[in-house]
Amino acid sequence: MGELLPPGPAIDLSRTTLASRLRPSAELAVLDITKYFGDATGGIRTYLLEKARHVGGDPRLRQVLVVPGSEDSISEREGVRCYRLRGPRIPTQDAYRFLLATRTTRRIVEHERPDLIEVGSPFLVPWLTRRANRSLKAPLVWFYHTNLPRIVEHSLAIGGSAPQAASSAAWAYIRRLSRLFRATLAASDTVVRELEGQGIAPVYRVGLGVDLEQFHPEHRVNAEESRARAGLPSGPLAMFVGRIAREKRLDVVLQAWSAVEARTGATLVLVGDGPAKSSLQSRFRACRVRWLPYLANREWLADLFAAADLYVAPGPAETFGLSALEALASGTPVLSVNQGGVAELVTRSGAGGLYPLNDAGGLAETAIRLFESDRFALGARGRTYAATHHSWPVVFDRIFQVYREVLS
Repeated sequence: MGELLPPGPAIDLSRTTLASRLRPSAELAVLDITKYFGDATGGIRTYLLEKARHVGGDPRLRQVLVVPGSEDSISEREGVRCYRLRGPRIPTQDAYRFLLATRTTRRIVEHERPDLIEVGSPFLVPWLTRRANRSLKAPLVWFYHTNLPRIVEHSLAIGGSAPQAASSAAWAYIRRLSRLFRATLAASDTVVRELEGQGIAPVYRVGLGVDLEQFHPEHRVNAEESRARAGLPSGPLAMFVGRIAREKRLDVVLQAWSAVEARTGATLVLVGDGPAKSSLQSRFRACRVRWLPYLANREWLADLFAAADLYVAPGPAETFGLSALEALASGTPVLSVNQGGVAELVTRSGAGGLYPLNDAGGLAETAIRLFESDRFALGARGRTYAATHHSWPVVFDRIFQVYREVLS
């Protein structure tokens, strides 16, 4: 999927004459802008690239992407144009870059003249977008991908700080930010309720999707080969895929794993990179915990999802949990903390188990129970749920319906 919109040659977008708009007769043109788009980023990048694939196949639609990059560049395909604007890396978050080019962003907005602009970041980007949109005044919507108050709350709780005051301040900022937008989109009922409870309206629930052909239980026939390629052993295997960050609460999983290993012999593999990786590696040294780097190859990742016996989702601040959905589509049951968007996926699908927040003992007990259960039956249940409710075509039909409601 990474080759869908590869960066074009470096240019100076503040001076370059911009090309004519793609599909000028399109019924609906959307501009997506976010900082969460890089070569080693996850769910938001996947969502935007899948949207580009959907738009490319529908002549009624047009999409413009504005994201950061190492250099200014433009790339395009049928109905879709991607502007990468040069920005510095964010300290401690090497996968991400700042999006700071206010004048160039304004130039792009005024040239492309979208019907609607969707913002996918909570910090500088919304304010930059508002400034760039002053002349056009296109309606703005916000996709609430990042649950900032919950991340603040859980991150500070780990360090023993006072999380409640910081979380309250974060909610005050979210309420203020929401006033910039005509509507807010959220991917789970859990987050919709939180936002509405803070007085934010209107909020639309738009769950995310999964490539049902790429993530499929059929990959399980190659499980041993997939494990060998990744240097993983035979036997029970649990897997986490994502950013190795404090708020993901991988420390609880690692605290619990010696008990899980003792009862089941299960190996835990953590796939990804992030600011907490080195500290977790130094704190927890278990013989059956393996660490793999970020995997850009989605085909290989799909093979690993199907080769695992259990997917672990410990982050209580997840707004949805795209990796957990990919696991369900692959026929792999999910073990999740009982808070956040993944807990909702597990409850709706019936294809996994939940454990209480911060409870390593509860995690171990639930993991052991799942390893001892009929995982193939659970996996089939998860696959059916993903295929019924979360195909990308169904998801984007819903999202573009929301766009039209906002514009009406």
